[in-house]
Amino acid sequence: MNRILSDAQWAQYDRDGYLRLGRLLTGADLAALQQRINDIMLGKAAVNYDRMLMQLDSDSGKYEDAGVHSRGHKGATLNYRKIQDLEFDPLFLAYMQRPLFREICARVYGPATPVAAFRAMFMNKPARKGTFLPWHQDRWTWLDRDPQITVWTALDPATVGNGCVQVVPGSHKLGLINPSHPSGFLTKEQAARYAIADKIQYLELDAGEAVLLHNYLLHASDVNRTDIPRRAFSVCYMDARTVTTNREKYSVIFGEGALRVEDLRS
Repeated sequence: MNRILSDAQWAQYDRDGYLRLGRLLTGADLAALQQRINDIMLGKAAVNYDRMLMQLDSDSGKYEDAGVHSRGHKGATLNYRKIQDLEFDPLFLAYMQRPLFREICARVYGPATPVAAFRAMFMNKPARKGTFLPWHQDRWTWLDRDPQITVWTALDPATVGNGCVQVVPGSHKLGLINPSHPSGFLTKEQAARYAIADKIQYLELDAGEAVLLHNYLLHASDVNRTDIPRRAFSVCYMDARTVTTNREKYSVIFGEGALRVEDLRS
């Protein structure tokens, strides 16, 4: 495999728990994904909505007030907070299977390890809306091993004003801070201790830029206080041999039996 990332970049990722990957989407490719996700939200896309987990944004900005997270379309609106299962869309799958992401997965999980998508997810903070996402680490207790990496790609400019991702560099080395929480959310006391203001970095990105995140890296995001939406595509890549206790099946992205773009288009 031809290497795309250097040893210095991997050393930076190992130190900080994140790595800026630069602008990976430009021009027509970026415009196509922006249009596709808008069409999905508005019910205009030729996709199987019964397969997709969809959640409307909160009106209050509070995490606990976000809409029901369930399968199926919930009305023609651009005010969705989250849409999952985008690996079944050919445009999003083609992006997920780029050589750079194959290299990253091979480096993290091993070159012979099949890789699945735990989540291929649209995350949205609509203009002048958005839901506050409290400090947390990404982990899920119904898996026999934790997925290790997420690639987060900005579909709009991500700024402090519209709720870009905030991280605490190096915090992935702390291990699980709140292992009793099924999704890795910190208590208020833990957040006050570990997410100290002068340690927080704001991951501002241009549209089309991406960042690699270690799943144990502490992260959060605020509401959107601007007129620019903050749309993003977040993919959590996992070891496809992971055993689950909730009988969920996860699509293989790299390795034997991987989803193929041409099959989704047929």
